[in-house]
Amino acid sequence: MGNSLSLTSFALYKKQSKSLPIDTIFKFPSPISTWSSSSEEGGFGSGYIDLGGLHVHQITTFNKIWSIRKGGVDNLGATFFEPAEIPDGFFMLGCYAQPNNQPLFGWTLVAKGISNGESSNEILKKPTDYTLIWSSKYLKSSQDGHGYIWLPIAPDGYKSVGYVATNTPEKPSLDKVRCVLEEFTDELEPADWIWGLSKRRGNCKFDVYSSRPRVRGIQAQGVRANTFVVKLGDDNDATPSIACLKNNNFRNFSAMPNVKQIEELLQAYSPVIYFHPAEKYFPSSVNWYFSNGTLLYSKEAESNPVSMEHSGANLPQGGSNDGAHWLDLPIDENSKERVKTGDLQSAEAYLQIKPMLGATFTDISLWIFYPFNGPGTAKLGLIDIPLGKIGEHIADWEHLTLRISNFNGILYKVYFSQHSGGKWIDASLLEFYNGTNKPVAYSALNGHPNYHKPGLVLQGSGQVGIRNDTAKSDKFFDTGSKYSIVSAEYLESEIVEPPWLNYLRHWGPKIAYNSDAEAKKVEAMLSTRLKPLFRRLVKILPNEFYGEDGPTGPKVKGCWNGDEKSCS
Repeated sequence: MGNSLSLTSFALYKKQSKSLPIDTIFKFPSPISTWSSSSEEGGFGSGYIDLGGLHVHQITTFNKIWSIRKGGVDNLGATFFEPAEIPDGFFMLGCYAQPNNQPLFGWTLVAKGISNGESSNEILKKPTDYTLIWSSKYLKSSQDGHGYIWLPIAPDGYKSVGYVATNTPEKPSLDKVRCVLEEFTDELEPADWIWGLSKRRGNCKFDVYSSRPRVRGIQAQGVRANTFVVKLGDDNDATPSIACLKNNNFRNFSAMPNVKQIEELLQAYSPVIYFHPAEKYFPSSVNWYFSNGTLLYSKEAESNPVSMEHSGANLPQGGSNDGAHWLDLPIDENSKERVKTGDLQSAEAYLQIKPMLGATFTDISLWIFYPFNGPGTAKLGLIDIPLGKIGEHIADWEHLTLRISNFNGILYKVYFSQHSGGKWIDASLLEFYNGTNKPVAYSALNGHPNYHKPGLVLQGSGQVGIRNDTAKSDKFFDTGSKYSIVSAEYLESEIVEPPWLNYLRHWGPKIAYNSDAEAKKVEAMLSTRLKPLFRRLVKILPNEFYGEDGPTGPKVKGCWNGDEKSCS
């Protein structure tokens, strides 16, 4: 399953424009799996979700409306589409737009009002009129005809959920789109930039973004319709003129996958993580870490640490990260060095399954544990400088998150954790493992942030920063080969959380070294020319590089109950 244009529109588009990435319709390397059927009507993968009387369906086929071939992401322009092959009784809510720098791989929701309980109002209504927001008529950039962006004017008590794009100056038909009863809508915000214009030659600043609910998380009801949103002028805080949808049937969870379907999704999409050829510090299972001399310390009895039980059953449960307890490596130096290197054979992916975007998507977060985080390397122009102990700390949690549509089980995005942030990457831009639909991730040398392609990523400014080096080697971890589901709250009693998951304190001790002294030690070895560059680097390094504390576990992270934090 994927995106397509109607054959006529696609042929015309190819004839009128030079080849661009968006001319290619993205397809997964292997056919999409068939998921086990759900016992409930409207269950996972059924194609439809009931938002409490408003039925929505995900459309992945489009007709092209208008394109421009300059500006925007990578200066390749953008293309505007309307959904095609809309089922009987369903209506368009707005158009879809995508940058031209990647293959066509998108979706938008169409809707059908069923019932509204005690209310006599229709859930969907035609707009009363349209306002022309913007036109490309006076642009000299290479474009496919002219584009016009219209805002539907909603009746009282209703909200517009998307804009309408046309290639003629005539107003669209009032029957073209539907507005949604206000109680089925929520606030949205701009997400990723698609295309835009700076102020020039009298043109007003005009930007097009994808849209998403303003409030996101496992308790949030906002539903992404995936229409685009327009921003005019320089007011970044202006309230968008359109809304997202809202799931008023949120607690039903009928569209979320059951345990069998989760396992099928993992077999289809489990990431393969490659380690750098020079990597010394590999992941391990939590149980391996506990069974190889890990010690539990308590503030009141620091001189008398306790050996960890294999399952973590003797860990303090709940409470808060109050510094009363922490874990540390074995005291014996040989054992300590052995545990630092981890044990790839035992490595396990720990899965959190959570509803996102009003339970219209499932996020599968795969948490990977590393016993040790190695030192950093600085790049100062053309010179690489080892940073000694800077960057080292005991224990390291990293994760990848798969965002999967509950309408059809399609993987749309993967989140790659990177230090204190991370980045979502569209499935169409991923590398896949050996002809399968398993996305490839690259774990950077020593620090273990995850990236979607090999090479150097510099954390810093200009040519000054911390190196994050990734490359393919014969050391890799197929997360589908060994995993366990540790949390899926919506499944209630079907999943038993392991004791270590509810340990909310530090997984490593405070590092004993003086970070300022370590920095000065490195600086003293540098030439006069490099010293100013190193001082500049020290000022921009985040606290994590000074290893002030061992990390906390997955449940303490903000993304456990919320959406992922983007660093882009």
